[in-house]
Amino acid sequence: MKLLDYIEEICVAACMVVMTVLTFANVIARYVFSASFSFSEEITTYLFVLASLMGSAIAAKRKAHLGLTILTDRLSPKGEKLCNVIGYFIGVLFALAIFYYGILMVLSQINLGQKTAGMQWPEWIFGSFVPIGSFFVLIRFIELMIKAVKEDTKKEVQP
Repeated sequence: MKLLDYIEEICVAACMVVMTVLTFANVIARYVFSASFSFSEEITTYLFVLASLMGSAIAAKRKAHLGLTILTDRLSPKGEKLCNVIGYFIGVLFALAIFYYGILMVLSQINLGQKTAGMQWPEWIFGSFVPIGSFFVLIRFIELMIKAVKEDTKKEVQP
C-alpha cells in the first residue's frame, strides 16, 4: 500500500516541520520581543498527537514496535505464529477502540460546540486527529495480522 506509506510519512514529516518552526519562532518571539504566540503550544500539542499516531502506524508497518521474544523464541513455529497472530489481533482491538472512542469524542465536541482555548477554533478539527491517526494504525495491524495468518510456519533449524 504505497499510498498509505506516502500519506503516513508526509503527514509525520509535515507535523514535525510545523512543530519545529512554530516552537522555534515562539522561543525567538519570547526572548527578542518578550511576547509569545498564544496558539503555539496548542497547535504543537495537537500535531504531536497526530504525529504520534501516524508514527505508530509507520512503526507497525516496519514491525518496529517493542517486543519481547524470550518466550516466542522457545516456541515451535506454529506456537510462535499463534502468538504473533494473537498479538496483532490485540493490536487491532486496541486501535479499533481508539478509533471508535475517538469518533465518539469528535461527535461530542461537535454537539457541545467546544472551542480550543487559545485560538477559539472548533475543537473537533483537532480532535479528529485521534480517529484519523488510529485508523492508519488499525489498517497496519490488520495487514500484519493477515500476513501472520498466511505466513508459512516452516522455520529453518540451526545446527
